[in-house]
Amino acid sequence: MNKHRQMTVVALCGAAVWLTASVSWAKFVNPKAWIPPKANHVRMSGGESTAPLPLPATPMRRSEHHRKPAPPALIGMLDLNVISGHRVVNYPTETIDIETLMNWTNVALGQHYRYVQVNPMRFSYSPTQLPILYITGWTPLPRFSRTVLERLRGYVMAGGTIVGNASCGRPAFNKSFIAFEHELFPNRPFAPLPLDDPLYHCLNKITSMRVRVGFGPWKAIPPYLDGMYLGCRAAIIFSPVDMSWGWNAAQRPIKGGTLYAQHDALRLGANILTYVLADYRYARAFQIQKIYQQSRIPTRDQLVFAQVVNNGDWNPTPHGLPNLMKFIDQKTTLSVQFKRVKVTLDSTKIGQYPILYMTGLRNFSWTPQQVQNLHNYLHAGGVLLVDDAMGAAAFDAAFHKEIALVLPHHKMHILPQSSPIYHDLFNLQHVNYSPLVAAADPGLHNPVLQAIMLDGAPAVIYSRISLSNGWEDLPNPYAKAYGTQSALKLGANILVYATTH
Repeated sequence: MNKHRQMTVVALCGAAVWLTASVSWAKFVNPKAWIPPKANHVRMSGGESTAPLPLPATPMRRSEHHRKPAPPALIGMLDLNVISGHRVVNYPTETIDIETLMNWTNVALGQHYRYVQVNPMRFSYSPTQLPILYITGWTPLPRFSRTVLERLRGYVMAGGTIVGNASCGRPAFNKSFIAFEHELFPNRPFAPLPLDDPLYHCLNKITSMRVRVGFGPWKAIPPYLDGMYLGCRAAIIFSPVDMSWGWNAAQRPIKGGTLYAQHDALRLGANILTYVLADYRYARAFQIQKIYQQSRIPTRDQLVFAQVVNNGDWNPTPHGLPNLMKFIDQKTTLSVQFKRVKVTLDSTKIGQYPILYMTGLRNFSWTPQQVQNLHNYLHAGGVLLVDDAMGAAAFDAAFHKEIALVLPHHKMHILPQSSPIYHDLFNLQHVNYSPLVAAADPGLHNPVLQAIMLDGAPAVIYSRISLSNGWEDLPNPYAKAYGTQSALKLGANILVYATTH
């Protein structure tokens, strides 16, 4: 993954600056580091005070400092000098970028937020106090203590977002931030965010960014951010190119630096803040874990629901299946008890399960052995249900590419409205969609599923519009999904059909 990421960034920027830097980080001088933060605004007013002695005292006039009421804090800039107990490590950093971004975004959004310095040993690590923690630097990150790592992990899981910005796009910082993310979440992919991610268009529609290396010419590239998804939100966001919010690279390029143009970077930075604010309720609600209450109850009439693990983000909607099972238990007369197991397509044991369920957010691929095993499973009568968790183009393209290898002589078609999948349990001639889908296609009211037929029956059922986001019933503003009730009814219809035909 690191090699792929590095090659991608090099191709975008047209230079291997952070792979083959000719100047070591120890000799690099960051001119942004020496710009002091702006002084806090104060105002002078006349006031009365009392001389301490003797009493009774006569009031006297004097001038006093009165601070304006502090605006709400949105971002906490992590003080990297206090991450290993109380030892000072003298980590170099600067504040000009975050100050400029906050001022510019406040004007753009008509809001009044501020940033604060955060002591990692004293911070509550509550997203309700600070939704965003900001990390920047141009030298390798110092080692985080185990205590701080555990608190940062808990902060992200509870709904917080970590934003990293490589000051001057320096290779040493980039490498250390990637290692830091892997230490926090070793089992979660950390990779480029796809260009249709809402982060690139939630406020400003960003399709191109101007970037320059040192004093070189400007080049236009697609926007580039690395990200780690937690659920369907990017919970760690990292720019390996300096977003230069406070440094105009057009007039003041930095030798040995890789920077975005300031105006482009400010628009992208405002998108990041808007994205985090819009996703805040979803991020907080996501932390409440749903369980399969029937999973430990032995019964002869038990349907094991197997979820496929792939090499992408394979479980972005973990609350979906429990909610669907609960709905089927409450709203139907089925006497089947459900539980979920995780499976990989490497195993021939997938034949034990009548239904395989798969979802995801990003690109993925199957090995030749997995392709063969799935081919055998489908021809033996198994059913594969696939859900594009956010309606993401990358997952959609990957699935069509991989399923064509599994069933090369069968085409995927849209299921006609007469299909029994739309009518077996609930009659679904009309369904509701999430606000994002409804706004994009106001005339869409019928369900849309695709399928590959084997022996006259659907063997592969695919939904480009997310079912699982609807099943989760969480406040996700960026979901391209069915409405909750429509998603649950459609999911129940699919399961009933797959288990009875």
